[in-house]
Amino acid sequence: MDTSAYTVPTKYWHALEDGRIQCDLCPRFCQLREGQRGMCFVRACEDGAIVLKTYGRSSGFCIDPIEKKPLNQFYPNSAVLSFGTAGCNLACKFCQNWDISKSRETDTLADEASPEVIARAASRLGCRSVAFTYNDPVIFHEYAIDVAAACHDVGVKTVAVTAGEVCEEPRAEFYKYMDAANVDFKAFTERFYKELCKGHLQTVLETLLYLKHETNVWFETTTLLIPGENDSEKELNELTQWVAEKLGPDVPMHFTAFHPDFRMRDKPPTPPATLTKARRIGLANGLRYVYTGNVHDEKGGSTYCHGCGEKLIGRDWYVLTSWNLDEKGACKSCGEPCAGVFESRPGDWGGRRMAVRLADFA
Repeated sequence: MDTSAYTVPTKYWHALEDGRIQCDLCPRFCQLREGQRGMCFVRACEDGAIVLKTYGRSSGFCIDPIEKKPLNQFYPNSAVLSFGTAGCNLACKFCQNWDISKSRETDTLADEASPEVIARAASRLGCRSVAFTYNDPVIFHEYAIDVAAACHDVGVKTVAVTAGEVCEEPRAEFYKYMDAANVDFKAFTERFYKELCKGHLQTVLETLLYLKHETNVWFETTTLLIPGENDSEKELNELTQWVAEKLGPDVPMHFTAFHPDFRMRDKPPTPPATLTKARRIGLANGLRYVYTGNVHDEKGGSTYCHGCGEKLIGRDWYVLTSWNLDEKGACKSCGEPCAGVFESRPGDWGGRRMAVRLADFA
């Protein structure tokens, strides 16, 4: 395999006085000598510059319901073409996709696809959007932007599923090309980010504030609740208060159940009651859309009108059970608008998951 075909130049880096090159894409600021790779493993120092080594390669493509990202208020029940690459700029001990995020790219990158092929496949398959997911698109910044541009050319939207660990300048460039995002809001303490993720809470807060106040990107957040780590009533209260005050009541929050994986197999699964508690706290603090996930909970997965309490979008797992929004995205009962991005009718993808061969569209 000619691996040079997947290597492209990048621009977020600078040379240091000692001869090393510093990557300035994310707050890890990896300082590399010739031939070394960053913590993400897909960005490397070659010929005195930082390059991306995995452009045009993926760990695989699937069509999912958009609710699986999870995005509950962005073209509900539409089909989204999902893909990731390899590597990650975090080191979460509880990673649920560790086989992708911790892989060395040759282990998992079996699919090849240019941005134009991805856009063509999404359009022909009836996908309303393409999602960069499974691992963080921050590390394949250049590839994701090119895919997004190609998708927009054919009327397909783009979605980033991200942990939000990115520097200011590349963040601004990246979100010019995104239509929606789900930000993994892992916890509300620096201890959690430092000890369990090797990351930074402050950077994530800055990304969320940027999305809210500087862009038109529709975004929702997800917090995986881990018993004994980020599920105390105190932390959930502080987390949801911050979202309500700084981002506003219309930003949907998803609280999802942890299952033992990767390097945290000693922790028990999250009790459903913990998710219900988190949802109750969020609603009490003024949030209008708080969801539970990774458990069967139709009430916690459905969308309700904050005006009259009517169920606007009923969900049983990823299947819609009711739809009570009018053509303008408002409650049919009281006329109160529902925050989100809607069409006059919901999609009809259902809960299916379908693998796709991009070679069929080359």
